[in-house]
Amino acid sequence: MARIDEMTRLTAIVNILKRAPASRREIEEYLDRKSELTGLNLRVSERTLLRDKEAILAVFEIQIEYDFSKKKYFIKESNHNSELGNRTLEAFEIYNTLNLSSGMAEFLSFEEGKSLGMENFHGLLHAIKDRCQLNFQYKSFWQEEPSIKKTHPYMLKEFKKRWYLIAKDLKDEKLKTFALDRLEELEITKKKYKYLTGFDPKEKFRDSFGIITDLDYLEPEEVILSFTKAQGKYIKTLPLHHSQRILIDNDQECRIHLKVYIVFDFLKELISFGNNMKVIEPESLIVKIKEAHQKAFEQYN
Repeated sequence: MARIDEMTRLTAIVNILKRAPASRREIEEYLDRKSELTGLNLRVSERTLLRDKEAILAVFEIQIEYDFSKKKYFIKESNHNSELGNRTLEAFEIYNTLNLSSGMAEFLSFEEGKSLGMENFHGLLHAIKDRCQLNFQYKSFWQEEPSIKKTHPYMLKEFKKRWYLIAKDLKDEKLKTFALDRLEELEITKKKYKYLTGFDPKEKFRDSFGIITDLDYLEPEEVILSFTKAQGKYIKTLPLHHSQRILIDNDQECRIHLKVYIVFDFLKELISFGNNMKVIEPESLIVKIKEAHQKAFEQYN
């Protein structure tokens, strides 16, 4: 239980400081209220608070500093946005709420579906870190029977709440994407491989949208999209891509700029917006979207 107390206290400290800088007294009062609500002992001494600062940096990669002139603690803004830290914080918030709240199940609705292959996640991550060859059976949507894959794994990538393994297929030496939920009979071999010189997985996918790996024949393009005012509210709160920046935001439209590879995954995403989105540039993308909508329309003729 001590570990639950500590993690709950750490998340509570982060949450109050996300709202605004706070003095030690304000943090203590907030933790006192949380203690009463949760039934946990979250109260903190000055020495414990100093230790918690270090723990928050280690666990969530969030740096807390003290402003001596204002006598308040605050979260130091950084250009390094740790997605891992944010996910860890979010996961524990959900776990903590479910663990400490009784009789709440009827108020929650989770998406139904089969396992997304997360049982292999830990093993895959260690194989990548230790440079171990991976062998497994894989059945794509275009195969009747699974095939045996021998690979050199490079990274795990998430897209639309599903996880994928990015690895070099030793059969043809090409970089490919494998969905974790279609990967079976995983074997982490003792065969070591040499990492590709100069290969940076994150840099390779910097301008990508989705999980398509065959990008060598493409160049990222400047894309300008116009959304209706209503749809623009969603686009602003849940950006399409990290390169997104707003060009126009008024009562008529929300216009954004992206720099991205124009691949199948990106086209599917744009088509899903229907008449709530219009492509402004480039002309090649306008043609593709018009053709896709025309084909959909013709199905009803």
